[in-house]
Amino acid sequence: MRQEIIISLIAGLIVSLGLYWLAPVLWWLPCIAALLLAVACFDIFQRRHSLLVNFPLIGRLRWIIEDFRPFFQQYLLETETSGRPISRMFRSIVYQRAKGSLDSVPFGTQIDTYKSGYEWIGHSLSALSVEDMDDDPRVTIGGPDCKKPYSASILNVSAMSFGSLSKNAVLALNKGASLGGFYQNTGEGGLTPYHLENGGDIVWQIGTGYFGCRNKDGSFNELAFTEKACHPAVKMIEIKLSQGAKPGHGGILPAHKNSPEIAEIRGVTAGEDVISPPTHSTFSTPVEMLRFIQRLRKLSEGKPIGIKLALGRKSEFLAVCKAMRQTGITPDFITVDGGEGGTGAAPLEYSNSIGFPLREALAFIDDALTGFDLRDKIKIIASGKIITAFQIVKTLSLGADLCNSARGMMLALGCVQSLSCNTNRCPTGVATQDPKLYKGLDVENKSTRVATFHHKTVKAMVDILSSTGHSSADQLNRTHIFRRVDQHTVMRYDEVFPIVKRGSFINQDEAPKCYQLHLKEACASSFKPANTLAEVNKETQSVS
Repeated sequence: MRQEIIISLIAGLIVSLGLYWLAPVLWWLPCIAALLLAVACFDIFQRRHSLLVNFPLIGRLRWIIEDFRPFFQQYLLETETSGRPISRMFRSIVYQRAKGSLDSVPFGTQIDTYKSGYEWIGHSLSALSVEDMDDDPRVTIGGPDCKKPYSASILNVSAMSFGSLSKNAVLALNKGASLGGFYQNTGEGGLTPYHLENGGDIVWQIGTGYFGCRNKDGSFNELAFTEKACHPAVKMIEIKLSQGAKPGHGGILPAHKNSPEIAEIRGVTAGEDVISPPTHSTFSTPVEMLRFIQRLRKLSEGKPIGIKLALGRKSEFLAVCKAMRQTGITPDFITVDGGEGGTGAAPLEYSNSIGFPLREALAFIDDALTGFDLRDKIKIIASGKIITAFQIVKTLSLGADLCNSARGMMLALGCVQSLSCNTNRCPTGVATQDPKLYKGLDVENKSTRVATFHHKTVKAMVDILSSTGHSSADQLNRTHIFRRVDQHTVMRYDEVFPIVKRGSFINQDEAPKCYQLHLKEACASSFKPANTLAEVNKETQSVS
């Protein structure tokens, strides 16, 4: 009896204390209930969302869950290989290498090696010792008319503008490039003080908007170009014809990212959407484009001048090749951008369904230059979701001389693939102009990570190269990469993309049949196909 009384007293004390502590909260419950009731009434009588009319208040959970879906999916649901656009496996290797952490994996591959599309490189029984290899392979860029050739790293920072990236991200990438001995491409947003502050090598990209070298009407300004092009940090100039994220479409800078500072650098009005023209105003034909290249080379005192494009119609690039043969003018390099999309804002259809993917585009560009006997004069730079050492080796085997990486470098900066690049709300401060967000990106720390990622990735590439028995990357070719085409067939890249004979496109009748129609469409005086639709149909029948 005495125990029951004691237990009752203790229980009463606990309940009393609980009510005392909860009293302030209980006072708020009627207010919260009234607020929820008001929201429910609003949902019932509004007419914009039928879901809320039928399910007031509860229907709002849909938007809440939708907002948090990317985070739940990335951190709780996705496997090592299923994440998009960059899988967790590849994101992890960037983070590990950038931080100098352990980058090996346990218990074998998580990739299905018997799945169609799986690719690998063949090793050699006469492998070389990695200690005897050059751990910093370089590629000299500069054709016969170039007076100031540039020695480039095998891996570099792809085109990303100040505007799409924050100033701290640009500063960190540039300092990382300076520490690691590789270049940073400015993107079409123009050459800014942030690209020059830390002494990294620069490739200045000139887009259709001519930002940084434009007149008020948007046309090309020769004096402004000359002043910037002759800066010692600017090693090469790249004329952007098109890009993988938006091929055939001008670059986009959303209004909320177009700050007064960016507007002043670009020569536009602040606070407005900046949409670059789809084509250049200084030239409209392949021959005119080559004359423009010649003009820029002279204005820049002989620095390498190149073009960047995402491949669209094959005949258009063949027209450029014909113009090169006709004029004797060649770019020093060609950057091939894959249609896989890029790092900034782009319409869904452009990212998903327009332009050749990198692999097919790269093989064709290499074939076209070889077929017209121009390959020795022009270096090919490849860009398109290149992150790992194997992706570099595969790209070089297919025809590239060196590679650019955008998303890999963003991940090295600390990007967590929140997929908010186009919203100005990037949580890591990489792709935003909000000072509250980008102030968290420490330039000193992140620049070291960028340089470390570059160093370890190139070192891994050299390691793979030594395993194949090759002493330099220029010895790689299409015979070294294997692809599982289906469950029963494995083909080498030279079987998937047959190698063309040098000079075989000069007399187009000697070219492989698969190229003859495109060659007949190509004309040096126009980017557009020379034949009418009726003539194309006629040629198709004769070729088949």
